[in-house]
Amino acid sequence: MKLLVFGASGATGIQVVKQALEQGHFVTAFVRNPAKIEIKNANLDLVQGNVMDASSVRAAFDGHDAVLNCLGTSPNKVGTIRSDGTANILRAMEQTDTRRIIVQTTLGFGDSVKSLDQTPWFFKYIIVPFLLKKTFADHERQEEIIRQSSLNWTIVRPGGLTNGERTEKYRHGFAYDDETIKASISRADVADFMLNQLTSEEYVRKITGLSY
Repeated sequence: MKLLVFGASGATGIQVVKQALEQGHFVTAFVRNPAKIEIKNANLDLVQGNVMDASSVRAAFDGHDAVLNCLGTSPNKVGTIRSDGTANILRAMEQTDTRRIIVQTTLGFGDSVKSLDQTPWFFKYIIVPFLLKKTFADHERQEEIIRQSSLNWTIVRPGGLTNGERTEKYRHGFAYDDETIKASISRADVADFMLNQLTSEEYVRKITGLSY
């Protein structure tokens, strides 16, 4: 497949790019700073652009089969890159008749708030309400924009992200009040799951949690 990856230079995005190339896909990585991606591969194209600029996003679309969206920013940065950036991506997809998109958001807000019960006290009562409040709000708006689209979307909500290895042994489709989940997962396994959705219809136009 020919894949277009947004947020490609981020910690999860780079895992998506690496694993997609390993699987033989052709990958276009959309990034603000191409120097952040050190991967060299004949099947990799780097496109410099700003996801907040609709025309920049639209220019990146050229015969791609699917989009993987790993947009994010550090918690201390206030902004709407996830929601507004995703809106620009969806608009470009509709204009180019690109139908498939897999988007990474997060566990812990909206109907998945009960999953925070499986996280450490400090994370649930200090990190989330004080440091991640605006991040979660942006994710919530992002998901609403996606759900309103007519595209074949899948929203993936991973638990707390780690830099662990890819295990390919994780859980999805669980109830958010499930006390047996760990509410954490490696970025490598998130990438593995997202890429698996390219050939699966299980979560088309659905949302799923992802955790160990």
